[in-house]
Amino acid sequence: MHPVVSSNLRAVGYDPVSQTLRIEFHNGTYEYYNVPEHVYRNLMSAPSKGRFHAYFIKDVYPYKRL
Repeated sequence: MHPVVSSNLRAVGYDPVSQTLRIEFHNGTYEYYNVPEHVYRNLMSAPSKGRFHAYFIKDVYPYKRL
């Protein structure tokens, strides 16, 4: 997990083998499945990680709250 500067996200981690993206928000942690590595890279380089998550990850990939 890598800490990030964001008003919504606290930390982000990615496993390229399982294509699992883990995002720790201020209100909980979620895992997103079948996420291509380029999506993770784009998230990490996005100026607004919360906005990127809302547009390109949330409701796009299956997930569960941990």
